[in-house]
Amino acid sequence: MRHSARSPEAGGNITTVSTMLKRLKNQARAIKQEAYAVYLALRDPRVPWYVKAFAALILAHTFSPIDLIPDFIPVLGQLDDLIITPLGLALAVRMIPAEVMAQARGRSAETPPKILGRAGMIIILAVWLLIALVVVRLWLLPAT
Repeated sequence: MRHSARSPEAGGNITTVSTMLKRLKNQARAIKQEAYAVYLALRDPRVPWYVKAFAALILAHTFSPIDLIPDFIPVLGQLDDLIITPLGLALAVRMIPAEVMAQARGRSAETPPKILGRAGMIIILAVWLLIALVVVRLWLLPAT
C-alpha cells in the first residue's frame, strides 16, 4: 500500500530525515571545531615537526577548494572527503600531545573558527601548484 505525503506514516519518514540532517550538521560542526583546535595546536612549540607537517597536510586537504579526487568521480570522490578528513583529523589528534590538544580545544571553544583568510588560500593554492609541478616533472617530462 502506498502512502501519501500527508499520511502519518510518511510524516514519520520526514521526521527521521530531519533528525538525520540535524545530526549530520552537528557532526560537521564538530569536525570543523576539531579541525580548528588542531590548527591552534600546530602553533604550539611542544608539537613535533612531523606532527605539524602531517596535520598541516590534513588541514590543507580539509579546507582546500581543490579536491584530491574530484567529486564527479563516482564513489571515490565522495569517499575522499568522508574518509580522509575524519580519519586524518583523528590521527593528528592522537599524535598531538594530550595537554596541548586540551588547551587548543579550550581556545577553539572561546573563539570562532577562522582558519583561512586570503593568505591561507594563497598558501593552499601554492602548495597544490607545487604538487602539480612535481607531478608534471616526474611523470610527464622525460628525464635528461
